[in-house]
This record gives sequence, structure tokens and C-alpha cells, in this order.
Amino acid sequence: MMKFNQFGVIDRTDDERIAELMAIKMLAENERQLAPKTLFERFVRRALPEYPTIGTQNDWLRAHLADKASENALAFFSNDTPVTRQIVYNVVVELFDLQEAFIRADYDGYQVLRAVNLPAKQPEAVLTTHDLMVLWYDILTWHTPVGLQFIDVLASRGYFPQDNHYRQFNGKTLPTFATNDLIRETVYVESAVDTDDDGLGDLVRVDVIRPHTSERVPVLFTASPYYQGLNIAANDALLHDVNVPLTRKAPNQVTYDEIAYERVPFEAGKRSVQGKVDKAVQTFTKEQSLPVDISNYFLSRGFAVAYSAGIGTKDADGFQDTGSPEQVESMKNVVEWLAGNRVAFTDQTSRMAVTANWSNQRIAMTGKSYLGTLATAVATTGVAGLETVIAEAAISDWYQYYRDNGLVIAPGGFPGEDMDVLAELVYTPMQQPAIWRQKQASWRAFQANTAKNMDRTTGNYSNYWDARNYLKWVQDIKIDMVAVHGLNDWNVKPRQVYRLWQALQAQGGHHKLFLHQGQHIYINNNRSLDFADQMNLWLTHKLLQVDNDAIATVPTITWQDNRLPETWHVLQAWGGGQAETMALSPQPMLVSYVDGLSDELYQKYTTDFSRWRSDMLLPTAQALEHTRARWLMAPLTETRRLNGEVILHLQMTSSENVGLVSAMLVDYGDAKHLKQTPSATGEKIDRGVNFAPVPLMEFTLDNVSSHKMITIGHLNLQNRTSAWQNDDLLPNEWVEVSFGLQPTLYEVAAGHQLGLLLYGTDFEMTIRGNQKIAYQIDLAQSSIELPWEE
Repeated sequence: MMKFNQFGVIDRTDDERIAELMAIKMLAENERQLAPKTLFERFVRRALPEYPTIGTQNDWLRAHLADKASENALAFFSNDTPVTRQIVYNVVVELFDLQEAFIRADYDGYQVLRAVNLPAKQPEAVLTTHDLMVLWYDILTWHTPVGLQFIDVLASRGYFPQDNHYRQFNGKTLPTFATNDLIRETVYVESAVDTDDDGLGDLVRVDVIRPHTSERVPVLFTASPYYQGLNIAANDALLHDVNVPLTRKAPNQVTYDEIAYERVPFEAGKRSVQGKVDKAVQTFTKEQSLPVDISNYFLSRGFAVAYSAGIGTKDADGFQDTGSPEQVESMKNVVEWLAGNRVAFTDQTSRMAVTANWSNQRIAMTGKSYLGTLATAVATTGVAGLETVIAEAAISDWYQYYRDNGLVIAPGGFPGEDMDVLAELVYTPMQQPAIWRQKQASWRAFQANTAKNMDRTTGNYSNYWDARNYLKWVQDIKIDMVAVHGLNDWNVKPRQVYRLWQALQAQGGHHKLFLHQGQHIYINNNRSLDFADQMNLWLTHKLLQVDNDAIATVPTITWQDNRLPETWHVLQAWGGGQAETMALSPQPMLVSYVDGLSDELYQKYTTDFSRWRSDMLLPTAQALEHTRARWLMAPLTETRRLNGEVILHLQMTSSENVGLVSAMLVDYGDAKHLKQTPSATGEKIDRGVNFAPVPLMEFTLDNVSSHKMITIGHLNLQNRTSAWQNDDLLPNEWVEVSFGLQPTLYEVAAGHQLGLLLYGTDFEMTIRGNQKIAYQIDLAQSSIELPWEE
């Protein structure tokens, strides 16, 4: 049976409930004195908008039950049986399309509602008219099996007129805006950067989708370099060879001050405005790439949506420079135009200016991965008009994406990718023959410079990476942010959101965090969590300025349980607690391993890194046993939760003057774990009224496994001091290293054991030179900090 977790419902007084029922025409003033049964029948009939006549409604009522004593619901409304909560619940589960569960429960709606975690109260009570009105209001806020509140289900079935005016219910905006005749228009924002050195600010294309309405509307802006298409073949051709050896770095004493980047204002040349027009002239028929689902959800609720791929993309000027200050500035400039503070033109040459005169000048930025990254980056500029950000699986520090502790590190699943490869993927002017012929030579020179600056040779942190570390400017974030991240996202790893969250918490505000058990995904179409409802509440407050208690209602941290399906918890903190430090051995003990494989195994694992990881995680690794050291903690006597960053302190040697150490923390014990990719439930969510439906998804349990990787980390033994300083390393010299694994929030069941795997090459993430380097670790002089919750 499915299970709903609702955190976005506002508590209203009885009078407020009744007033809202009247506002949406579910209740008339003269009906407040009706007998409970009469009013209940009217409520039920109004909850059948696709049955517009008495006759069609009666057909529905004849096919459904109110109680066991009556032949059907129509017969119930004709007899003298009083209305109880039980009877209301019976009808409601049928309105929710839970008939199969209702029959299995022997026609007990109360039991069905409790099974799906809806707040049904004791069913025996006979209802007064007042009780019924209050209860019906609450029912309209309940979630249904199609991933929507019941009020939204009624809206999707035609309850409300699509009159392009705002309506709210329980603090959330309803889908009352027509989506069959949306305005689609394109403008070209003049940015403040000149990356192609033509003396003028680079123009960036912005596509806007908005409802036909006389009201000024807020904007959801998605900054997506992917929006104008992808160069898959060019991307693949540029992938770097990762089957290369780890090389020695000359020791140095570089300090952070020597490589620090300081922001400077951009002042590109401005075009002279030749005239002004009231509306854009260029249109488009559909988005240039897959639209963001939650944006469609808000389109039907009267929010405009804007997309821009930024500089260095098709129909824009300039060069693509991954995560650069120039790229961020160009996206900030789009926000400025939407807020009425920057010029845009109707096309790329005529210099006819156009304003966003339809905008209420309140903007949110949304998106996952690169999209959420740029939203976060723009927030650090403090740009006026940006009221909030919903960043999912976002990068906060590009060094932590492609590097780690002095090592070249691939995002999970993408060995060989790097900053230049990602730029190649989205430099879509190469899809425009005339433009590409003009720009090809200069683009190749630009890319060569990127390859030099990103420095795959040393893997060190530098001025280049410091300019792309948005954590440096968190103090300039003036808005409340929403961050969403998967604790099993090994592409954009959890440290990205953890460090951002810690920095945001340190400076105060009303920020919100959602941590799920998935990998690199959106969660707005998850069945068991009312994420879209909460974001509706949030954006209704932030962008429409409705006083709806959103800040107090949306929990600070929402965490998905890693052991129980369809279970979410409200937490107060992620990290920051007192860790328990354990020596890896209470008595002197040396362990050793050799980082090298036979040619046959090496070839096998370089072509299938997923097989390598699954083999490495096994309690007995067979062919890989000599390449790892394993430490096991005693079985837990009670279930405990890790909350924060696991830190390792190791005393170790390398047989060469180079070396790396990798670590995985593992949960050993037979159990079913949640799959990291949610499964389709078979239902689809309507994003308005018959508009942009998407599959409803849910995390389900996998088959029983003997282990589960909790978290991971890596370090170059020549970067023991910092990611920018090269330390000396002599063969067989004992050195002390400390490094953190990716932060986690993970519950370890009683009877399970924590295991620590220490090894060298990570076939998925590090370079893999197959160097036969021998390592030793002194376990008695090594320890692990475990952030157990009290």
C-alpha cells in the first residue's frame, strides 16, 4: 500500500476553513445551516465535475457505497442514516480512486486512509454541519494516489474555470490559468560580459512562456546551458584518457592567498537603442529541450517561465566557459531584465529594446544539476529581483565536482569528463554552419586555454577553480534558498550541498533542505512526498507575496528514511554534532595492500567500472582482495544514525614517491535497500487541466543485499596539507593524512556492521594507471570520526 507524507498543509481556524470553502464555491452562504446529510450530498456532487448533470452524478452514486447497510451511495442519501466520519471516509476513498483497497478492507474507508498515512480521525462520530464543513475542507487538502491534493485533482477535472486569475486554497495557488494558448516569445538580453572580444556585451537568447492575463506575473527562470541542444559526438571525442599514471608533483609552499580569485565588476560595451517596443516579435512553438516539470506545474498556476542557455550557445554571443564568472554574470543579467533593470532586444541586430512589462519583477530560479548550479551562483551575486532559488543536485564548488584533494576525480558515471568537455557539449554555435565556420578557430584556441587552466596534470586547486567556488560568496546571498539533493548522488556528490548548507546556516535565514535516497534526479513527481505542494506554498509566498505561513510550515530539513519505503522525517540539523572517534585497532597492527591488477582484470574493470565497484564492495572480494584493506566495526546493538561528515585520520606509507588513498564506508548486513532510481507507479500527474502529464514515481525496495555503500572519499598523498600545496612524499615514508568522506545521513540497523574499505585506484572516479604501488597503514595510529546522532 502506498504511503503519503504531507508537510505543506497549513493549519487554519474553522472560520478560515469555511471562508475558503465559500471562496472556491464549494459552499454557499445559505448552505451553512443545511442538515449534514443534505450538505454532504452537495459536496459529493460538486466533487464530480466531469459528471455535470444530476443524471450522470446519480450514475456515479449508484456504482459506489457510502455504508454497508445501504445498497449504494444514492440509496444512502435517500434514507435516514446519519452522516458519520466513517461514511464520509468511505465515499472519499472512492473519490480518491482507492476502490480496490476499499474492497480489500471490507469496505472500511477509515482503514484505507490510515494505511496510506492520511490523518483520518476516529470514524464513529456523528457529524454536525459544522463538523462536516471543517472535515471537507481538510479532505480537499489531502493527497491522492495521482500525486496531487484532492483540490488539485478536482481542478484538473474541470472544477474551476480557466479564467486566468489567481485563486488560492490552503495557501497554495490553484491551476486556473489556461495552458492551451500560452504566449511564447524570444528576446535577446544584452549582458555585461564580452567573451568574444567584439567590444559589445554578449547577447543571450531568452525564451519566455507565459499565460494570457492582464495580471503581472512572477517568473520561474531556468538557466540551462543544455537548453539549446547538445553536441554529443563532439563531447565524446574530447573525453580525456583516464588510463594514465599518477605522476609526482614538485613540492611547494603555495598559500591560498597566492591563488585566491577576487570578483571584479563587468563593464562590456553597450549597444545604442534605436527604438522601443511593447512586446517581443520572435516566437517559438516549443521549448528547445525538455522543459522543467515543476515549471509546467506553475505555468498553469499563473507563473511565467523563462529559459536561457546563456553565453556561448546557439543564438547567443560569446564563448562557453563552464561555471565561469562570465557565465554566471550573463545569467544574472537575465534576472535583471526580468526585474526591469536591464535592456533586451527583439533580435540580434535591430537594436529595438523590449521590456518585460508583463512581469511583477519577482523571480525564482529553478533547476537540477548544471541548472541548479547556476541558480546557486546567481544567488551569490545578490542580484535585485531574485526572491528565492530552488536548486536540485547543484554544484556549489566546481573543484569538488571534477577534482578532490589534489586528484583528478570524475563525477560518478562519467570518467574522462572535465570542464572543457562539458563546455564542448553545450557550445551549440557549432550546430550553425555559418557561425561555426567563423568561430571554429577562436573556439579551439579558447578551449586550449581552458584545458591549460583546469590542469589535469596536478589536479590542484588554483585561481581558476577558486573563481568557480561559489561558497566564497555565500555571504552575499540575500534570499532564502531551497536545496534538494540525493544522498546517493555520486555525480554531484553530497558535499556540494552539505558545504552550502553549513554556510547558509552560519549566516542565518529561513533556508530549506530536502535530502532523498535517490541519485541524480528531480523529486517533484515523487508520490510519497508533497514536494510540489510545499514549493507551491513557498513560491506563492515569495513571488505572489501571499501571507501563507510558508516559512514556518515548510520544514527546515526533510530527510527520506533509508530503511523504510515511502517514509520521510523532519529534522533540525544536518551535521554539526559531536563525532565519536574510534581507533582502527586497539593494539599495534599493520595492514597492507597493492594497487595493481593483472592485465586481464585491468582491462575488464576499465571497460566496466560498475562491475569493479560491486566486486570491491563484496565481503570477500576474491580477485580484488590484495588491492584493499578492510576494517570492520563490531555489530551495532541498536539502530543508530550517521548525521554529517565521516573523517579519516590515517598513518600510512607508499612504496613510491606518489600515491593516493580512496575509502568507502559500507553497511554490512543482509537487508533490502531502496533503489537509487525511483520506479514509475503507473499513474501520471496532470500539471494543470490536461496539461503536460508526467509519470508519478516512487522509491521501491531492491532485492536483499549483504552490503550498501554509504559514502566515499579520495586524497592525493602529496596534498596532505591542502588542495593547492604539494607536499613531499618519499618511498616508504610514514605520513599522516586526514580527509573527509562525502557527508551523509544514514541509519544503520541493529545487528549490522560498519566497514571501511581502504584502497588506491577507483575505477569509476580516479585516474587508473595500474601502477603496482604497495601501501601500508598503521591501524593503531589511525582513526575514524563517526558523526553518530545522540
